[in-house]
Amino acid sequence: MKYILASGSPRRKELLALVGLPFGVCVPKVAEIIAPDCPPEQCAEDLAAQKAAYVARQFPDDCVIGADTVVVAGGEILGKPKDAADAERMLRLLSGREHVVITGVCLRLGERERRFSQHTLVRFYALGGEEIEAYVRTGEPMDKAGAYGIQGRGALLAEGITGDYFNVVGLPVALLARELRQFIRKE
Repeated sequence: MKYILASGSPRRKELLALVGLPFGVCVPKVAEIIAPDCPPEQCAEDLAAQKAAYVARQFPDDCVIGADTVVVAGGEILGKPKDAADAERMLRLLSGREHVVITGVCLRLGERERRFSQHTLVRFYALGGEEIEAYVRTGEPMDKAGAYGIQGRGALLAEGITGDYFNVVGLPVALLARELRQFIRKE
């Protein structure tokens, strides 16, 4: 049995390497559509499960790890921005307030599946319009939930976090390691 990361995210690849497992990568081809009435935690876990299921069809004898991150602010689930204007809208929504980052994870081995998620609270500084526009021009927000990457220039926006930093980057590695041990033992 091998481990397969069902993600094209370079950040998730780096974080999974921290767990110390040898793994391969297979990029799932699934539409990341957020249902408007879906609770945030379920939404993140469902998207992770879709990715894991897609890759598990190609690797039925291996343990597939799917993940998806959403940001929740003001009751709205923020996925990846559609364009620069959407990224600016998201950053204005996050400016000067707290939001929750939820990463859903799905482990899949054959027909067995285990879903879980991690929550982290992030506080942003109040951001000016020019600051938001300059950050969006870097291109960094465009492929990230909530339109920011805390591991990059987005670190300048965050006043603080409560919880798992790696969860905000895209993969709760400590929780993942514990869940993997339990999941594999039940094989």
